[in-house]
This record gives sequence, structure tokens and C-alpha cells, in this order.
Amino acid sequence: MTLWHGRLESGMAPELAALSVSIHYDIALAADDIRGSHAHVDGLTAGGILTSQESASLHDALDVVAAEIADGTIEIFAEDEDIHTVVERRVTQIAGEAGAKLHTGRSRNDQVATALRLWTKRALVEIATDVLALQRVLLDRAISAEGLYLPGYTHLQRAQPVLLAHHLAAHAWALGRDVDRLLAARERMDVSPLGAGALAGSSLPLDPDGTAAALGFARRFENSLDAVSDRDFVAEALFDVALLGVHLSRMGEEMVLWTSEEFGFATLADTHATGSSMLPQKKNADIAELARGKSGRLIGNLTGLLATLKGLPLAYNRDLQEDKEPLFDSVSQIHLILRAMAGMYATAAWDQAAMMSAADSPGGAAIDLAEYLVVKGVPFRQAHAIVGGLVAESITSGRNLTELVNAHELLGAEPAALLAPGRPVTNRTTPGGAGPVVVAVQLEHLAELLEVEHAHLVKFM
Repeated sequence: MTLWHGRLESGMAPELAALSVSIHYDIALAADDIRGSHAHVDGLTAGGILTSQESASLHDALDVVAAEIADGTIEIFAEDEDIHTVVERRVTQIAGEAGAKLHTGRSRNDQVATALRLWTKRALVEIATDVLALQRVLLDRAISAEGLYLPGYTHLQRAQPVLLAHHLAAHAWALGRDVDRLLAARERMDVSPLGAGALAGSSLPLDPDGTAAALGFARRFENSLDAVSDRDFVAEALFDVALLGVHLSRMGEEMVLWTSEEFGFATLADTHATGSSMLPQKKNADIAELARGKSGRLIGNLTGLLATLKGLPLAYNRDLQEDKEPLFDSVSQIHLILRAMAGMYATAAWDQAAMMSAADSPGGAAIDLAEYLVVKGVPFRQAHAIVGGLVAESITSGRNLTELVNAHELLGAEPAALLAPGRPVTNRTTPGGAGPVVVAVQLEHLAELLEVEHAHLVKFM
């Protein structure tokens, strides 16, 4: 029996049912649907629509259904279109006539929107918690790097030496913005749609403010049309996850490069790498590659939903059923990526000799030579040209850059010392830069940020 059997004489055709049924994925909303139903029952009781006996019967029945779903004993029939239908049918079987009153003053439109908001609020906190765990790994590895440095790159060409701690912290700071976005999105979606009905509210004495408070929402909806049609919160969640995925993809790409023989900066633990089915010598960075690859899937989930939403008139349209699968998938995938990446970074080994050798190329100190001339009063553009000319001469002539600097009339032994291995990275002294003193300060600030994030997350747990 469908929820609209009074209006239509026949059941759904098999092909309509096959297209329409969503129970195979929206069962994920079961606990949230039941939680919303408990609050709705209390609202109906407070409004005098249900007797106290009916209310108790419905609450008991909802608890039984919750237990059956949790232990997998719930029976699902072919005509059960979605989890909301399953819950109402089973409650009615248990509670009898009182069960038929469960849906009073409520539409699946506001019911589904409420359950999905509850689910998404919780999901964003859980994602942020995994992000924080990865940030902590990066901070721990940065602290333990103990002066290790490597080339910093622009255009994937060696630019200036940077401390490994600085490089790892860069990823942690980017992830911090992801945490901020996730929690800000959670705050914006903290609005209860329950009581909006199909689209226009109800003539019954309902109390949307009361049900919003009972469900832990910060506030109720202001406009019933908007309440049932709004999926901004899903799109925003998908964007936040997609951008987080882009950050993880960048980290993955980096580890693919660093663990290659061409770079040789890092070696993955055997527990966090794979081999080849054919080539005995191979050790592959599959976690890094999958993080890179799955970012496309996360972006696709976002763009797919946006394409669905762009042509919809107010208020509810069945197209909105397409909001759940991309959301559930993105949340599931981002958890897998975050946890695997945390393990990969925690167990990777750095090759100090390879990193420092690559960073100690004299060209990495070219800017230091130019800035030395600036301090001596030479205009920067002129200093840039002088040093650039010396670098070009070193390349074409094969002469050592240090030798050319020593011999130059405006330079000499003092600036030539700037080219010594390990020296350039120590010259970075401006706040937020890559030198030892300021990186130590940065790591203190990063540790403080993680404590703030943790305190923020605890409030939602």
C-alpha cells in the first residue's frame, strides 16, 4: 500500500517502482528519521492531537523499529519505497490505530529534509574529526623533522630550500581551512524544516520551534516553501568535501613524486604501499594515487547535484531524491582517504641525504645574493640582473657559481658564503617563512589551532 492509495486506484507499475525506490540507500537515514518522528509525536501530543496513551504507544513502537533496524531484523517489502515508508508501516503494525496518526501534520517533504539535515550535521563533524587526526600526524612529523630541509618548488622546478617542517605544516594549515568550512557549513544548516509540511505549513496546532529545540537544531525555518526545497546545505557539504579532496589530491600527487626514484625524498612503509602483479621490484604509492583519483569522484558528486538543482521550481520536486547518493558517497569516500593518508604520513620515512642534496644546489641561494646586494644599496632589478647573469654564466661556462660570486666586484667572499650547503634555509626570517626560528613559532601556532579545532568539535560530540 502506498502513502497515496486514496487518490490513485492502482499501485505503481514495476518500471515506476524500480525508478522510484530509494530504500537501498536512504536506509542510512533510519536513526535520524526515527529521531524526527519521536519529536513529531511529542509535538502532536503537546498540541492535543494525540492522547498521552497514543503518544506512549507511538514512542514504544518507534523504539522497537529502531532496534529492528539496528539488528537487521526489520522486514522490508517490495512496496516499501523508502525508509520513511518502512518506519511508518512498521509503527502502524505495532501501534495499531495510533500508528495511523504518526504522519499527522507532516509531509515526507519536511520529514526527509529534517532527517537529512540531522544526518549531514553529524557527518560534517565526523569528517572534521578525521581531518584533525591527519593534521596532528602532519604536526607530529613536522616537529620530529629536526632541521631536515628540501627544495621548495614553483612550476615544479626547484626554487628555494625550505624546512620539511614548513612544508608539512603548509598542508596542515590548508586542512585547517577545511575544518573551518565544514563547521561553518554545519552552523548554517542547523535549521529545522519540520513543520513546513508539504510546502505551506499546517492548520493544526503544531510547534515547529519546540520540535526544532527537541531535535537539537539552533532554530526553525522561516519560510515553509524554502524549507522543503532547500538543498543548499547538501551542495555546500559536497563543495567542502570536494575542496578537501582537492587538498588531499595535491598531497597525494606530492607523495607519488617524492617516493619515485627520480625524487627519492620518501619511502613508504610496506603496510601503506602495494607491489606489482608483474614487476617484482615495484613499490607503489596506491594510497596517494587513490587520494588523487577519488578527488575527481568528489568533484563529480558536487557538479552532478548542482546540475540537478539548477532547473527546479519551488517547492519540492522528486528530483531532490538525487541529493542523497552523492552525499553519502562523498562522505564515505572522504573518510577512507583521510584515514589512509594519516597512516601513510605517520609511517613514511624521509631520505635526508636525497632531500638535502637536492636543496643544496647553489641556485637555491640566488635570491639571497640579490638581497645581499639590495642591502648594499643596489636597486632590486639591477641586483636581480647581476645574479641572473652569474647563474647563466655558471651554466654556460661550467664554472662553479661560488667561484663567480667570489670574483664579482660587487660581491666577494661574504656573499659567497651564503651559498654554503644548509645556509640558505636559515636566511628566511620573516614571520610565516621557512627558516628555523619562524618555523618554530609557526608550529606553536599550529598546535594552538589544533587545540581550538578540538575544543570546537567536542561541543558537537
